[in-house]
Amino acid sequence: MRSVSWSAEAACKGSMGSLFYSDDEGAERKAKAICGLCAVRVECLEFALASREPDGIWGGLNPRQRRRLLRDRQSVAVSILVGSR
Repeated sequence: MRSVSWSAEAACKGSMGSLFYSDDEGAERKAKAICGLCAVRVECLEFALASREPDGIWGGLNPRQRRRLLRDRQSVAVSILVGSR
């Protein structure tokens, strides 16, 4: 993980990095379980979304799930802007 202030508190700190960057579904489930216990999960996810992190499990989401979340957020923002006219 990149050095950012919240990363020192991350539950994945010291974990095998390969667990978070595996194509194996079992490894993904284990990585997401670690994220589920993490006190800085939201910060991690927001970091990955802001930096458009293309790989790995960040904040409990895989790349596909993060792309979907970004699209959903963008759709909501557009709806709000269009609706406010």
